[in-house]
Amino acid sequence: MTAHRVVLRHLRPEDAPLLVAYRNDPEVFRFQSWVLPYTLARAGTLIEEMHSRTPGQPGWTQLALADASTDELLGDFAVNGASSGSGSQAEIGFTLARHAQGRGLASEGLQLLLTQLFGTDGLHRVYAHIDPGNAPSAALLVRAGFRHEGTALESYWHRGTWTDDALYGLLAREWHNQK
Repeated sequence: MTAHRVVLRHLRPEDAPLLVAYRNDPEVFRFQSWVLPYTLARAGTLIEEMHSRTPGQPGWTQLALADASTDELLGDFAVNGASSGSGSQAEIGFTLARHAQGRGLASEGLQLLLTQLFGTDGLHRVYAHIDPGNAPSAALLVRAGFRHEGTALESYWHRGTWTDDALYGLLAREWHNQK
């Protein structure tokens, strides 16, 4: 899947050092759930596990967000529960390396992913759970047409404390109407 500046593709072994670098960046991982340190071995295992997966399969699928001209890893998108058919839905997540933030690259990547999920895969609904303190992620979702469906207070145990959980959702008909 390719847009003007970005590509969504499978993670590759050569992505491992950059994946490890941004997953260990305190500004990047603070709203994420992986355990630190994020090692090269863990990156290698993730890349190997994701090699044959596609977003249309049940379970989590991780895709690389890469620069369309250099193929440099910029971040990753994750899809959980995607399956085609009436009433189907998927949860998404995303992580962007700090050097790629604030440039609209995640917006392009999210549009590619939504085109796959709503277009090719024919899903009914896509949703995301985020920490309400993660303003850039909330803004990304709203720009893409997601609506804030509510916040569950102190409902998520995260790094030793109860954290609020904000839910954002987008229906296929809403996404198609904004095109």
